[in-house]
Amino acid sequence: MVQPIPYGHQSIDESDVAAVAAALRGEWLTTGPSVAAFETEIAATAGTDDAVAVTSGTAALHAAYAAAGVASGDQVIVPALTFAATASTASLLGAEIVFADVEEDTGNIDPEAVASLTTDRTAVVSAVDYAGHPADIDALLPVARAAGALVLEDAAHSIGSTFRGRPVGSLADLTTFSFFPTKNMTTAEGGAVVSNSAALTAAARAFRGHGLVRDRAEQRYPDEGPWHQEIHQLGLNYRLPDVLCALGINQIRRLAEFKASRTAVFERYQEGLSDLDGLTLPTKRSAVDPMWHLFPVRVHDGRRREVFDRLRAEGILVQVNYIPVYWHPYYEDLGYRRGLCPVAERYYSEEISLPMYAHLDTGDQDRVIDALRSILA
Repeated sequence: MVQPIPYGHQSIDESDVAAVAAALRGEWLTTGPSVAAFETEIAATAGTDDAVAVTSGTAALHAAYAAAGVASGDQVIVPALTFAATASTASLLGAEIVFADVEEDTGNIDPEAVASLTTDRTAVVSAVDYAGHPADIDALLPVARAAGALVLEDAAHSIGSTFRGRPVGSLADLTTFSFFPTKNMTTAEGGAVVSNSAALTAAARAFRGHGLVRDRAEQRYPDEGPWHQEIHQLGLNYRLPDVLCALGINQIRRLAEFKASRTAVFERYQEGLSDLDGLTLPTKRSAVDPMWHLFPVRVHDGRRREVFDRLRAEGILVQVNYIPVYWHPYYEDLGYRRGLCPVAERYYSEEISLPMYAHLDTGDQDRVIDALRSILA
């Protein structure tokens, strides 16, 4: 039987196993020294002053929006082409979501569309680095500033990428990462918030820990007793355990290896598929050096479903990223309607994500290429 090829997969070696085993033999399983060390490594990778480790990429978004002060009555602008968490975590804080269309070539949020949507209620503009290709944060910042808003970069796909020579993480006011197994590095489940604003990272760190205030100088009733702690603003338990941070530290040390491998996979797909009619391959703009998380192709002539089904039937477990967020029944029930972001909808209607991960076997990749060429020939 031919082995299925997953669309994404973690890369775990013996050094990762040893790091986790060492943490398990230590004194800490929850919040301990590996958390602080991991946050230091993430901040260094992102080019920021601080990082806050949390339990998932979704938790990172929730904490970042809370740190930005998003509340009922605010508007948050997000791209239509993203996983729902980019919007839903702001919705949970009471924000009204404003969906922006995307660029035809990259699938990233369109700065011109954002400029037409900002109001005096805009609190945050969120950009997603689709497939690992950084969004144009430099174009978004002045648009957001004119509205008195912050820019959040949802970099779930793009840790290790750079834009104009600067690492993702250092570009926006706030950046969030995801460390799910299919992402560019993993902590099994996990995420992080990074920023060069001490106030924003402090707020995210407080939100991660139920909002508890232990510093007597900041407490309203500091003389209650040495055991005393207070909640001034609500938060949740989004603490990432020490043992998972130990895995994350080792994975960061392998990040350059992962990037080189993913780049080789990207280039092999480009070489093997570039002359194929009926297919558009992903774009890489000159100012970016992506860490590719996805290899999204666009299938023309209404053949996306056929190609998807036939690849799956051959054990090639392709995926589609993503249904426009406002197509989900939750947002439909709030009054959002199809047709709102035509570029994103067209992109979705054609998109298939081919298998893409570090150390994807060249034989398996050739199997994907040959199957796609056979179907479209």
